[in-house]
Amino acid sequence: MKKLIKNTKLGYLSIFILAITSCSDVLNTEPITDVVAPPQDGVVLKNAVDAEAAMQSCNSIFGDEYWQFDYFFLGDAGADVAYAGADGQEFFQIDEYRIIPTNYVIARDWNHIVDFEKRCNKVINYVNEVPDLTPERKEEMIGEASLLRALTRFQGVQTWGPIPMVDIYISSINNQNLPEIYAALYPSRKPIDEVYNAIIADCEVALAKAPTSTSSPTSKYRASKGAANALLAKVYATKPNPDWDKVIQYCDAVIAGGYTLMPTYEQLFDNAHEGNAESIWEVNGEGQGSPINSWCTNVFLGNNWKKFNTPSHTISSALDTKRKAASIKKLPTTFADPYWSTYTQFPFPWKMRATDGTQNFYIFRLADIILLKAEALAHTGDLAGSMALVNQIRSRVLLPNVAPATSQDDAINKVLKERFLELAFEGQRWFDLKREGKTIEILSQQTHPVYNPTTQTTAEVLMPYISNLTNDDLVWPIPQGVLDNNPNLTQNSGY
Repeated sequence: MKKLIKNTKLGYLSIFILAITSCSDVLNTEPITDVVAPPQDGVVLKNAVDAEAAMQSCNSIFGDEYWQFDYFFLGDAGADVAYAGADGQEFFQIDEYRIIPTNYVIARDWNHIVDFEKRCNKVINYVNEVPDLTPERKEEMIGEASLLRALTRFQGVQTWGPIPMVDIYISSINNQNLPEIYAALYPSRKPIDEVYNAIIADCEVALAKAPTSTSSPTSKYRASKGAANALLAKVYATKPNPDWDKVIQYCDAVIAGGYTLMPTYEQLFDNAHEGNAESIWEVNGEGQGSPINSWCTNVFLGNNWKKFNTPSHTISSALDTKRKAASIKKLPTTFADPYWSTYTQFPFPWKMRATDGTQNFYIFRLADIILLKAEALAHTGDLAGSMALVNQIRSRVLLPNVAPATSQDDAINKVLKERFLELAFEGQRWFDLKREGKTIEILSQQTHPVYNPTTQTTAEVLMPYISNLTNDDLVWPIPQGVLDNNPNLTQNSGY
């Protein structure tokens, strides 16, 4: 049986080489000995210039479609913060929980996650071999790349459940190394607990080796120890068996790390306070031609064509005055929209405003972590402490205290409500609801206004496409093209 399996695997590899070689022969008549050209002299990173370029490639993941666009779309339109907007059928599928495995958005995000992991592996695997880097810089780069890989895998496991994990960087493919690298070329999905253990291990490497976040804005633009504490808090809250004591531990480490809430909510998004005191990990948009061009604003804001992530009536009605002013901008347009059909002004997300590519956005900020600690305190029975933290966030926008929590579930619901208001349009909501197991409960109650031209009245109607949600709907399908190319992958239930 082992011999049969081995022969089967080699058969797939032979087909892989023959297919690529055959395609290449059409374009190039020179003999081909490698599917991927090996680095000169077998050295992947030859010097400090190569190493820094590889590190910059890791950081530039935040300029790609996943982090610039799809992350916000999934977090907001996948929940009750936004409607899909625009006119993309694949995005309507995501918004309306009717995704099919051939959806191109699903495929591109899977490919981005795989690519991000590969970029990080290059640094982690090879930076220690670079001759002209100081030992301190090598350690720092390994810490940063490890945290970026942890963040990448965290996004993957939340979205697809069990995912493949590849720890090696494949610099060349040839007849000699094919059997050795087969598992990395055709990886199988790893159990969720194994994925989370790997994420935690990478975060711990970052805690030991990544740079320390300081009051300097530029320190907020890098993977840092403070960001590692924040990610560990999220991971321990999200893993299948949450460890709420660990969540509190890592939230406390962030809170004690020198970060403070900005005094005015608007200052978080006005583009005049980049790398501010509340920022833990922030993406620094520097414009066209830079490592990170924040083009994402243009797909969410503007009236030259219908944009994505149209604010929902749910969030528009729920937001308090100060957070609404910073979160939603209404402009006169002629867009046709089923949810805002009777309105002369059309709402847009407003937290990302600079349309010249210089917009910054947050991966983590302090208010997020304070509310995560409130969630953990609710789970550990400290309802009063939980509500005190919620009220701390509310006080910034001059809102009264919430009523005391009457039960653990009431406290959790109050925390989720505050996160809904505080973090709207920051890509958090879908992940929050999934973490607490409340996606079906809350989204199945969502309504939208339907205008009756006969009576000239508007009535709230239950969203028809989310009334039959199941747990199978809460993870994305493995892209069909990926399944077709990898015999070791299996599809998620329900697809």
